[in-house]
Amino acid sequence: MIDRRTLLAMCTAAGGAVLLGAALPAAGEVEIGDNGLHIQDWFLDSFLNLPDDHAEVTENGKILAVLFEQRGCPYCRDLHNINLADPDIKTYMQKHFDVIQLDLWGSRAVTDFDGAEMEERALARKWSINFTPTTVFFPRKLAQTDNKGGKAEIARIPGYLRPFHFISFLEFVNDGAYESQSFQQFLQM
Repeated sequence: MIDRRTLLAMCTAAGGAVLLGAALPAAGEVEIGDNGLHIQDWFLDSFLNLPDDHAEVTENGKILAVLFEQRGCPYCRDLHNINLADPDIKTYMQKHFDVIQLDLWGSRAVTDFDGAEMEERALARKWSINFTPTTVFFPRKLAQTDNKGGKAEIARIPGYLRPFHFISFLEFVNDGAYESQSFQQFLQM
């Protein structure tokens, strides 16, 4: 039987990768921008006018995802260094989604779907964003809902999901399974 001290030594020698089967990111750490958020060169470069962005994204046959993060967030780091570093997840996400990255505490002006303009942090409060990372997905056609603003969302990942659950959630949204079942039911199929 392995005691606590031996297990700790094994984990330390392996860089922590042995602990709970965690995998170390293959490509190393993702670059961090001046605002403290991780940089993905394939995220949508936007003027932060969400109705315009949505129209452009859906015209290209994709789903709009708005990702809220904050400086120093360890789960945001894991999202970028583990999930988005996985070639299968990255390829799937790039094929089916366009992502706009927002700062939970940011001051850039954003125009919400209802036409209201506000700072990123005010939009986060309006949409009840409580955790980072939080990814909010919007329907291909906004006419599918009578709601305005953040209430037009079709699904949300409130926090970090490990790679298997993360890509499963992307499939849940892309396949439209959210219309007929919960994510938990989707996973059981």
